Amino acid sequence: MISELRETAGSSPSPSNGSETLIFRSEMGRISRQSGVAFAGTIFTAAFGYVFKVYLARVLGAEALGLYALGMTIIGLLGLLNALGLPQSAVRFVAVYAASNRYSELASLLWKGSGVLLLANLVFAALLLKAGPWVAVHFYHAPALTRYFPLFAAIMVVGALNSFFGKVLAGYKEVGLRTIVTSFVSSPLTMAVTVVLVALGGGLGGYLWAQIFSGAVVLILLACLVWRLTPAAARFKNFGNLRLDPEIWSFSAAVFGIGLLELIIVQTDRVALGYYRGVRDVGIYAVAAALVAYESIILQSVNQIFSPVIADLHAREEHAVLGRLFQTLTKWVLGLTFPLTVVIIVFARPIMGIFGREFEAGWPILIIGTCGQLVNCAVGSVGYLLLMSGNQRRLIRVQAAMAALVVLLCVGLVPVWGMWGAATAAALTNIGMNAWNLFEVRSTLRLSPYNRSYARLIPSMLGALSVTLLVSLLARPGWHNWLIILFALLLAYGVFGAVSLAIGLNADDRLVADAIWARVRGNFGRIMPGVQP
Repeated sequence: MISELRETAGSSPSPSNGSETLIFRSEMGRISRQSGVAFAGTIFTAAFGYVFKVYLARVLGAEALGLYALGMTIIGLLGLLNALGLPQSAVRFVAVYAASNRYSELASLLWKGSGVLLLANLVFAALLLKAGPWVAVHFYHAPALTRYFPLFAAIMVVGALNSFFGKVLAGYKEVGLRTIVTSFVSSPLTMAVTVVLVALGGGLGGYLWAQIFSGAVVLILLACLVWRLTPAAARFKNFGNLRLDPEIWSFSAAVFGIGLLELIIVQTDRVALGYYRGVRDVGIYAVAAALVAYESIILQSVNQIFSPVIADLHAREEHAVLGRLFQTLTKWVLGLTFPLTVVIIVFARPIMGIFGREFEAGWPILIIGTCGQLVNCAVGSVGYLLLMSGNQRRLIRVQAAMAALVVLLCVGLVPVWGMWGAATAAALTNIGMNAWNLFEVRSTLRLSPYNRSYARLIPSMLGALSVTLLVSLLARPGWHNWLIILFALLLAYGVFGAVSLAIGLNADDRLVADAIWARVRGNFGRIMPGVQP
């Protein structure tokens, strides 16, 4: 099948036989259904989260948000260390144990694993309370951060357990249920409680207390769902021995290494800004970076479902199907991300201005970060292809080199260029990491995300770019910026979609489009019985 894939790598993929097409259709249907739920949750969180970030920026200011960003870098590091790689192990081994009726091992992973996590987090919380003030005063030069460490410690403990039980639900293939809790319950609850506490004068502390309260509610809901989904034979809780299977610890160690390197890559820019420039610049930079992260929401939604599919197809040596999925999904991710990218770049200054006048200085950061993130979306799920195919050592090698690169770039650029230097370092690292991962996927798995059908995206992309530029030129000063941006975004997606439907779909693309349309019709029919769209 690898030879078949090589023959079709440079052209639009076509079914080689009926069995391959059936597998492709089945897997693509599963991915589109599950990722649709995850995407809906992500869009819901992103839309309300954007408005909420505007609110926080205006009521708390750049300095308070800078303190929050610095505090999160600390608990982000500790949260990686005290997670011990167990949440990611839960995704893999919960599915394996449940499918093979290994209920004793499943019970050990669920209850002993959560017990180990709780103990580890309590130890690291004590470490945070002891060493955190020194870091705040002597490294970040922000003594005001010290009084918030007890709240950050509570967020860390609750967050670690939520991550574990959320991954357990993913192992049970219930990403939809997890999304409902983590997106449609957690986010609105955090926002509502924050508004109340900030209105009562809670400030940054009120925001942190809201996260603790919301996290506790989510923890209860996730634990109840895990209990309900766990087979009765695996519900016993034997804490007499905290030893987990060696295979779990082996996989967790690899995941831990990858996560540590990823944390260095993601957080070094903020740490360097905090050390060289101060909390105000960190606050502005954090807002821009959060907006850049929205660009990859489609890729993130796909990755949640595609990652276990990669492991399954690779284990069954269905390389041709995996290649077709990789090409089709990457094309859809790139296409559906491009209009958002164009709007962010063209309207970078007014987008940042919505958060307040002091945040407008971050518009170049938004442009630089968006360009780097577009490359991430353009290469698709290359990191997960390496991880889920047993090539995690290659992934670790790439991330180790990129972690060293981002540290060197930040040390060299941030003292001179400030926020511009941090954004440039992060973007170059993102581009280099994804390009290298793509090279590893091509050389190891003989897979490429690209084929001739990508040329059909060019007219759609040009159309989205043209209407976005036209809106920016016709917009008049004094108009509401958010309305102009929203109109440009809707128009860009409308033009992109219309042109794509006319000339941009090949046979595999139409399978995806038909599956999405069938689901839309089904949902519409349930909402309005007797009416067909």
